[in-house]
Amino acid sequence: MKYDIYKVGGIILKDKKLLISRSKNKDFFIAPGGKIEKNETSKGALIRELKEELSIIVQENQLREFDTFYAPAAGNESNILRMDVFVVQDWEGEIIPANEIEEIQWVDSDFSKEIKIGSIFKHEVIPKLKSLKMIK
Repeated sequence: MKYDIYKVGGIILKDKKLLISRSKNKDFFIAPGGKIEKNETSKGALIRELKEELSIIVQENQLREFDTFYAPAAGNESNILRMDVFVVQDWEGEIIPANEIEEIQWVDSDFSKEIKIGSIFKHEVIPKLKSLKMIK
């Protein structure tokens, strides 16, 4: 499928809840992760982004492939986003928002409708996590 933006997202779970984050000056919560830089693998990009955004260290063998999704980009719907999504099975350190991350929240599938979540996680990832009984 053709896409305009290529990103990677991480599923971080605790007590059957999903970690989502919101960057400064953004309305939408999204998964931790970000754009894949030139000459970077999706796993390498996620490892880098998790360190930059959440101050945690993740090894490549701690990432399990979940799925790849395509959707209009949140807040920029004229562009198609491709997102490779991985489950982060373990990490080192305490999750602390850093750099551009202003807020984090732990949500289940019954998240408040007042929380705006990016389309791929709202419409694809969260329902799939619920169906797999990975979140409440």
